[in-house]
Amino acid sequence: MLLKSPWEPYLVVMNAPPSERLVRALADDILEGRLAANDRLPPHREVAYRLGIGIGTATKAYAILERRGLVRSEKGRGTFVAALPGSREAVIDLSVNAPPRIVGQQMLARTLMNISRDIDADLFARYPPDGGYFEHRRQMAQWLAWLGMQMKVEQLLLCNGAQQALSVALAVASKPGGTIITESQTYPGVISLTRHTSHRLVGVETDREGMQSEALDEALGRTSGGVVYVTPTMQNPTTATMGERRRHEIADVCRKHDALIIEDDVYSLGSSGFPPIAMLAPERTFYVNSLSKTVSPGLRIGSLVAPHHYVDKAEVALSATSSMVSPFSCAVMAEWLSSGIAQTLRKSIKVESSRRLDLARSQLGDVAVFPDHEGFHIWLPMARREADNFAAASRAIGIHVTPPAATAVDPDANDGGVRLCVGGPELSDLKTALEKLSAILKNSALAGKPQRSHV
Repeated sequence: MLLKSPWEPYLVVMNAPPSERLVRALADDILEGRLAANDRLPPHREVAYRLGIGIGTATKAYAILERRGLVRSEKGRGTFVAALPGSREAVIDLSVNAPPRIVGQQMLARTLMNISRDIDADLFARYPPDGGYFEHRRQMAQWLAWLGMQMKVEQLLLCNGAQQALSVALAVASKPGGTIITESQTYPGVISLTRHTSHRLVGVETDREGMQSEALDEALGRTSGGVVYVTPTMQNPTTATMGERRRHEIADVCRKHDALIIEDDVYSLGSSGFPPIAMLAPERTFYVNSLSKTVSPGLRIGSLVAPHHYVDKAEVALSATSSMVSPFSCAVMAEWLSSGIAQTLRKSIKVESSRRLDLARSQLGDVAVFPDHEGFHIWLPMARREADNFAAASRAIGIHVTPPAATAVDPDANDGGVRLCVGGPELSDLKTALEKLSAILKNSALAGKPQRSHV
């Protein structure tokens, strides 16, 4: 005698065919633990009868769940909940946008030894000035100059990572509750930040070079006092990089509307060859960068370059965060920048990133959008519903990706996508994950050929 199933059939309330609504209902209950491994599911015929749907619809839903690894069917016995990856070690995380791991034990040991010989104990005996010590700021300014960003040292403030720099820039450039205009798909950190600060985030259309100047012009024309947040190099998540002409157009549109700009340049590895927008419109651009993406994620030092007439306000806003840059991190930064280690790490990251992108191309092909220059995230553009399904299917087999809700400015938009971060995992894990994700795409036909959104 067959045991009764613990699952009570239902359909999720959503604008989708019955098969997808049934898939979502079962997937949610499995992933959230309401159904356990080896729990029996009701027979197809019973589900169809109780929900008032066709038996073929129930069969299709079960087949989709089996392809995703959420259930298993046993001939003559029925369908059961599959065992999901239970340990943290089983999870391959492609949702965290970190660079490849380059810093080795010996390099770190030599760095600490060199610091111990030269470090000034006074750095730890007092609070640093707002924005960091002048010498550390000078060294960071030299690094940014090499990347193409020229400024006076007095304009540069050191922060605890790019997120703090972005928070300070937002506090200075926009009033609470003001409007921030950005790409329709954007950095998850700015979405969460603007929700916290009650700013209104507006997304504008993009193309293969990122933010469209015409769309920005229209958005600023409808907004009073809008601030523009833009990532012109290796846009997160779409990988788009603006050419020089587009950068001039964005700067010109912002001048026309007297709009301030927050430029996020954390993914610049010095490869695009195009000037930062802050060099084209220095009087209105807050420039954000960091060593976390281009040198080492453990070196949580960000930089904010403010227009001359906003530096004092930026220092006040930075001081209000009650969070100073670690003197020890600054000592490591100084050692790496002065010795050339930072350049060595940057070059190694470029080489390893290219290797990983080539691996991803071999597995995903034209389904994904890749950066023209070095980078460590790729974009899978697809309809929002398909992107949600893909993210759920990936998670079910132990692969975490950046879901569409994390990057979409408009939560109700039909278009979306999934970001894959290829820098963080071990190379063998990355290969395994890409093979499994490729299989999901092929088996379910979730994504069609993408509309290219990079140069």
